[in-house]
Amino acid sequence: MNGAWNRKSALLVVALGYFLVTFTISSVNVALPSIGKEFALDAVSLSWVVATYLLTSVMFLLPFGKLADTGGRKKIFVYGALLFALASFFSGIANVAVVLICFRALQGIGCGMILATGIAILTSVFPIGERGTVFGINTASVYLGYSVGPFLGGFLTQNLGWRSIFFVGLLVALTTFALGFWKIATEKVDVKKERFDFVGSSVYGVTLLLVIYGFSSLPATSGALLIMAGIFGFLIFIQWEKRTKNPILRLEIFSKNLPFKLSNIAALINYSATFPVSFLLSLYLQHVRGFSSQNAGIILLAQPIMQAIFSPISGKLSDRIEPRIVSSAGMAVTAVGLFLFAILDVNTALWFIEFSLVLIGFGFALFAAPNTNAVMSSVKQRFYGIASATLSTMRQTGQVLSMGVVTLIFSIYIGRVQITPEYYPQLLSSTRVAFEIFGALCSLGVLASFFRGRVRTLSSAR
Repeated sequence: MNGAWNRKSALLVVALGYFLVTFTISSVNVALPSIGKEFALDAVSLSWVVATYLLTSVMFLLPFGKLADTGGRKKIFVYGALLFALASFFSGIANVAVVLICFRALQGIGCGMILATGIAILTSVFPIGERGTVFGINTASVYLGYSVGPFLGGFLTQNLGWRSIFFVGLLVALTTFALGFWKIATEKVDVKKERFDFVGSSVYGVTLLLVIYGFSSLPATSGALLIMAGIFGFLIFIQWEKRTKNPILRLEIFSKNLPFKLSNIAALINYSATFPVSFLLSLYLQHVRGFSSQNAGIILLAQPIMQAIFSPISGKLSDRIEPRIVSSAGMAVTAVGLFLFAILDVNTALWFIEFSLVLIGFGFALFAAPNTNAVMSSVKQRFYGIASATLSTMRQTGQVLSMGVVTLIFSIYIGRVQITPEYYPQLLSSTRVAFEIFGALCSLGVLASFFRGRVRTLSSAR
């Protein structure tokens, strides 16, 4: 895949795939009150409609990243889109909550296959000097999904019902599959065929499941025990990966590569701090403030629109300026926006909400593409799949952990009850506490971002 046409085709297909997974997240967030009402779900159970999708995606990212490096990135990408399409269809016809959550899990696996390979495909076909710009364009497609999702999701939910969201996702997923199958050239695999690390993959997946389910069970003792078991499982995973011949995660790219390590930590922190914004505000706007799902979606547009507009600019900037400077500034701006939401009340002016969303969106735009550029420019080509999967793992893990924190806060402040008017004060209090925590977390992330070291010299030398 060396021609300009193949490069443009790859960018188009990958951008469409990333649009798909983010559109699904943001549109379903707006539909949550309607889903909760139809299935009579309490606040904690409702959070699992989102968390299950994120959990399965992050469980399968590293395994599919490894498979992509050894068996072909295109194959994993296009079959991920096909699985996403099937899961979308069955989510749309689910008649009980447990069925919906199960097919959301399958959607998450398809999401993991797309995210594990998309950035690796782009990195393999575009030269170093163009990657920042390309990552910026791809990041813009991500936030175009986040922009369209709340608006279209609100419109569809209000006029056609929440199920229509999944049928739109079905159409986009089938389009991504068809274009990917025909337009992305099959690449030559540079890595020799290796045995797949089933043990490591299984331990990794179970570990994540224990930790996240443990978060949802807190403050019960069983929740703490599950988290402890998950931590123990993670230690076992690390020891296994050190000893096995063909690990799904090569730990040396962390231990011997400071820019790669800290860039991924920065991504983990940033996505942990910012992902719950639309989830929390969707509930706040529709329950506490009484907005319709459609109007709530319109209000939430400010953040992703800023991200979509400025991501290509920040990506291009990171081709010329050291990425850590741009991304660190972005994290600092994002932290300010998060702290502003910690003072929400029942009478907060809409201009204040929009201004805070604009700050978060602008800050995130400055962070995302330059950080991706830093990660992918710090490794050799044979590790592109693992690097792409690792970065996506940090993003999805951050999102899952943040939902775990939100679930914990809801458990403490609201409990396992439906969000009815009598519980609106508790919803508001839990929302403020969540934004205080995420603002503080994002502030700490600035340090990891700034002290990662230079990648300009590293990338120039490859």
